[in-house]
Amino acid sequence: MFVFRLCCIAAITAACALILKSHKSELVPLCLTAGGIIMFLFAFDYLSASVRFLKSFSETTGVDNEIIRVIFKILGIGFLIELTASSVKELGFESIADKLILCGKIVIFVAAIPVLSATYKIILGLINLA
Repeated sequence: MFVFRLCCIAAITAACALILKSHKSELVPLCLTAGGIIMFLFAFDYLSASVRFLKSFSETTGVDNEIIRVIFKILGIGFLIELTASSVKELGFESIADKLILCGKIVIFVAAIPVLSATYKIILGLINLA
């Protein structure tokens, strides 16, 4: 049902943008931005249930909360870079969007270092148990 609602919002936004394109083309970017914001707000509401699950999962399993935070940070960076790059591509600046995506990958790699470190510690702990 959630995906259906998101698809409906996207279809309505696209239809409104198509109608505006023939009458007032300067309002099309505003319409698309508004539709995107509505979809993101809707998705964030849906995301809160997943965050609660991950919080209880980390408490139950003993996984460090910092690792969960880093994973969310990485996901947020990825989503933000993708959203911005798509918006820049829509404006016709593909070279800037490609550079943004490359820089985003570098930032994600650097942000993932604590996860790699924690994984290394877990592997060492398992080797010491054997």
